[in-house]
Amino acid sequence: MMRWFFLFLGFCANLSMAQGMPVMELTAGFHRIEAEVAATPQSRAQGLMHRKTMDSQRGMLFVFTHDAAHCMWMKNTLLPLSVAFMDANGRILNIAEMKPRNEENHCAAKPARYALEMNAGWFAQRGLKAGDVLGGVERAPRGQ
Repeated sequence: MMRWFFLFLGFCANLSMAQGMPVMELTAGFHRIEAEVAATPQSRAQGLMHRKTMDSQRGMLFVFTHDAAHCMWMKNTLLPLSVAFMDANGRILNIAEMKPRNEENHCAAKPARYALEMNAGWFAQRGLKAGDVLGGVERAPRGQ
């Protein structure tokens, strides 16, 4: 019985950590997002590289140390992704569609504090656009 308890605890720990990164909940209207948090230089550099699949409600929140016209690229990233650049309040500044294994830069239209990568088309399929606000970013750790 005790063995099952520890297996259960291990399972729960895996839910809150993915690829060694913490996971937090964000909201986009009534849509729930499970976002892995990339808040360190190493985790931001790794991003979603080498992943072959990602659940539809999963994504990665990139937390930057300061507001700037941050850019993303898709080197060694196997999945087509959409990225929403957001200000410090979670307001979407712009959304870009990114092709896999591509080194083209996709940049924030204005100084951004966050970027949220989701599966390609995720934002458009839910009617999300520039000006919409995502909830929960205020609980994100500070960028390092």
